Amino acid sequence: MTELAWLDAVDVARAVAAGELDAQDVAREHLARIDRLDGRLHAYVHVDPAARSGAGPLTGVTLAVKDTQPVQGMPWTYGTRAYRDRIAAADGVPVARARAAGAAILGKVNTPELAAAISTVNELFPATQNPWREGFTPGGSSGGSAAAVAAGLATVAFGDDLGGSIRIPSSCCGAVGLRPSSGRVPDEVPNTTGFNSRGPIARSVRDLRLLLGVMTGGQPPPEAEPRRLRVAVVAASPLQPEAACVEAARRAAGALAAAGHRCEPVAWDPVPVAEGYRTVRRVSIAAFPLKPEELGASVARLAEDGLRISGADYYLAHQEATAAARRTVSSLFEPELGFDALLTPTLGMLPLPIEEMPGFLAGSWERITQFVLPVSFSRLPAVSIPAGLAGGLPVGVQLVGPYRQEWHLLDLAAQLERAEGFGFRRPPGWD
Repeated sequence: MTELAWLDAVDVARAVAAGELDAQDVAREHLARIDRLDGRLHAYVHVDPAARSGAGPLTGVTLAVKDTQPVQGMPWTYGTRAYRDRIAAADGVPVARARAAGAAILGKVNTPELAAAISTVNELFPATQNPWREGFTPGGSSGGSAAAVAAGLATVAFGDDLGGSIRIPSSCCGAVGLRPSSGRVPDEVPNTTGFNSRGPIARSVRDLRLLLGVMTGGQPPPEAEPRRLRVAVVAASPLQPEAACVEAARRAAGALAAAGHRCEPVAWDPVPVAEGYRTVRRVSIAAFPLKPEELGASVARLAEDGLRISGADYYLAHQEATAAARRTVSSLFEPELGFDALLTPTLGMLPLPIEEMPGFLAGSWERITQFVLPVSFSRLPAVSIPAGLAGGLPVGVQLVGPYRQEWHLLDLAAQLERAEGFGFRRPPGWD
C-alpha cells in the first residue's frame, strides 16, 4: 500500500470518485507511516489517530496543518512553551474550508517558536529533519509542513509565509509551495506587517491549484497553456548566492525559453528590504500578547528589541522596505517595464546542517532569504518549484506573478514542472 502515500490530491480524489479507493485508505496509510517513520522526521507535534475523510473535492486527501493555525480540539502551541497547553476552540477559516471539502486532517506539524526562524527548532518538540538528509534543516518556518509532504506523511499541508516561510522549506525539502498574494486567503489572526499569507505545500502544482481553490472558497479555473510571456530573470545579487542556486535558475530560464517565452535578465537588490524587515519582524514578535520571559532565549531577545522600537521607527522601516521591494520586484510588472513573470532561485544557499543555521535576522539569514523576502514585501504571489538536486540536497526556483494572478502563475509553474529536471521526486529511505 506504500504507493498510496505518494499519490497527489488530484489522483486521490479521482480514484475515490471512481470507486478505485475507499475514502479512508490514504488516511489509514499516512497514519501508519507517521507511526512508523515520524520518529525519524519529527514533522508532527500532534496526530489525530481517528482522522477521517468526508465528502467533497478533497475526499480521500490527507492534510497536515502548521501549528500556527488553529484546528478545533487540537493543540495550538505556535512552537512556544507559553502556549504549551492551549487547545484551539475552532478551526481557522482555511482549515474549516478544507474539512468541509472532505480532507482528513491528520494533525499539527512543527514550527519554530512564534514562527521566528528559517529552521524548525523550538523548546517544545524535537527538531524537524530534512527528509533528504538527517541532521540538515528542512527550512522554516513551515518546516514541519514541507517535511511531512516530501516524506509521504501527508498528501498536502498548510503553511504560512511572512518572510518566505512556505517557499524556504519547500525549496529545502524538494516540495512545491505557493505563497498567494497577501490577503488572498482569509486569516482570522491579525498580523502587524500586513503581508503575511497562508498557502499550500504539495507534491504537484496541480495540487496547489486545487488547494488554493479550497482555501479561497472559489472554484479554480482549469489549467491552461500559458501564452508567450516576458519573464524577468535574476541570476546575480550583491549577496552572492551559491552557484548551485544560480545554476538552477539558469536551467529554469532555459526551459522557459525552450517553451517559447522571452527571458530577460534584470537587476536585484535585496539589501534595503532585509534592513527594514529586521525592524518590522522584531515588532511583529513583540506584538504577541506574551512577555519576553515567557519565551525562549533567542525569541525573547527579539521581542525585547521590538518593545524598544517606536511606532514612528516601525512605520519608517516598513515604508522604506516596501518602497525598496517596489523598486526591485513590483515595478517589473508595471506598464513601463511590462513583464509577465519573474524567475529567481528560491534561496541563496542550499540547506545547511541544523546546528549551522543562522540565528533569525542574523548571520547568513540575509543571504539565504535574499530572493524570497523582497517578494514578501511586494505582496505578490510566488511559487517554489523543485529544480533537482545539488550535492544530494534539493534546490528550488521561484516564479512570481502579478498581484492576485495566482491562476496564471500556476499555469506557468505547471509548464516548468513538466520540463526535464524539475518537479517533485521522492527522497530515498521513506518507503
